[in-house]
Amino acid sequence: MTVTPTDLQTVGHWIAGAPDTAAERFGDVHDPATGQVARRVALASAADVDRAVRAAREAYAGWSSASLAKRTAVIFAYRELLAARLDDVARLITAEHGKTLDDARGEVQRGLEVVEFACGVAHLMKGEGSEQISTRVDSTSYRQPLGVVAGITPFNFPAMVPMWMYPLALACGNSFILKPSEKDPSAALLMAEMLAEAGLPAGVFSVVQGDKVAVDALLTHPEVDAVSFVGSTPVAKYIYETATAHGKRAQALGGAKNHALVLPDANLDVAADAIASAAFGSAGQRCMAISAVVTVGDGTAQALAAKVVERARALTVGPGADPQSEMGPLVTVEARDRVAGYVARGEEEGATVALDGRGLVVGGHEEGFFVGPTVLDDVTPDMSVYRDEIFGPLLVMLRAGSFDEGLDLINANPYGNGAAVFTSDGGAAREFRSRVTAGMVGINVPIPVPMAYYSFGGWKDSLFGDLHVHGREGVLFYTRGKVVTERWPKRAHGVDYGFPTQS
Repeated sequence: MTVTPTDLQTVGHWIAGAPDTAAERFGDVHDPATGQVARRVALASAADVDRAVRAAREAYAGWSSASLAKRTAVIFAYRELLAARLDDVARLITAEHGKTLDDARGEVQRGLEVVEFACGVAHLMKGEGSEQISTRVDSTSYRQPLGVVAGITPFNFPAMVPMWMYPLALACGNSFILKPSEKDPSAALLMAEMLAEAGLPAGVFSVVQGDKVAVDALLTHPEVDAVSFVGSTPVAKYIYETATAHGKRAQALGGAKNHALVLPDANLDVAADAIASAAFGSAGQRCMAISAVVTVGDGTAQALAAKVVERARALTVGPGADPQSEMGPLVTVEARDRVAGYVARGEEEGATVALDGRGLVVGGHEEGFFVGPTVLDDVTPDMSVYRDEIFGPLLVMLRAGSFDEGLDLINANPYGNGAAVFTSDGGAAREFRSRVTAGMVGINVPIPVPMAYYSFGGWKDSLFGDLHVHGREGVLFYTRGKVVTERWPKRAHGVDYGFPTQS
């Protein structure tokens, strides 16, 4: 039976502390494992965004003036609710994104770590002071919230990436408007409900579902003070340029082509295990996935390629809700076809298809958006499969004659999100760590995502702006500094403590 939009559940907005399904346009939300439309999502107009911004601005006055103790009490309560309902959030992610339940649970857990970090924001909001900088003059500094801030987040981590942003923004005293991906919108609403249950005042946190119309409305709205974004590099550049042109603070994290440099002295079994996991986990739809391997020496290249292919071929691909599945489908049919198209193009350009995941059919899910793990060997830097961010389970393998040649190849890439080296040589690891032009570096660690108390972000075309997300830099982004210089006149009759007197 063909399901019409009127038969489907509508995923709406969260504005002024309540669900809101107002919309003139709707989009389809698919189940990636079956390929079927599962629900519809409201697509916000500029007027809908304006309602959310006005509610956020009105709520900001009370929230920003609330004590740090009160604000962090709400974040603590939210942490407890989120931990208790972690599986509920994970199931929503799997249903709309397609990643396995274990992967989805891991995503929520990593986001929860940022919530826990935000519970200690009072320590990070402390200023500094100097006494007697001049005669009877003292100086102190403070961090204060910005106002109304927005987060525009991608489909690949519908819970974790928003949690990189809003816990700190809220704890610092801002109001926050989240525009999640319209491909998997439901997790955002559940998080909004839990924030309200935790005691967050209405209007302090809103969700506006939507597409470019909603994005542009946030970027140009005069009452939005800052914008955080994670997504592809072309869109990140657009977000940053548009937001800053309208007087907003902006941080826009872009795409990636994360490399692993494998040296001849590396333990190849350890490296192969790590690379297969990093390349094909979450079907490669991670901005920190290893998508390019550079091996030093032909012997290393041949041995490693065989081991990676062996491990990739053994992965069980299926619906994310199946506990037996180790890799799920891609998020949309367009994403599936994009990966297949790049494999064909790579083959035409001279790459060797060492493992071909095209045409994979999962029994009982024949219409699902599946591509199996794919490995292209003998890739060169001029090929499109190397130059472009593909965002799928496609690993490319390149060869270098020396450490320096491999490192130079990595540094010549326009992206600089993450990079890893596999070696048993501490001196080589130190040299790599020092010279590689990437914001996050792993040594025998394939996905070097920092813990919440450090900051996440890349270099070069992987970041537009100067401050990374979460950690200390996240607090700096969501606050602004104020320095107060004060002089108090000396009282003529000594110190007056203000005690009552009798006459």
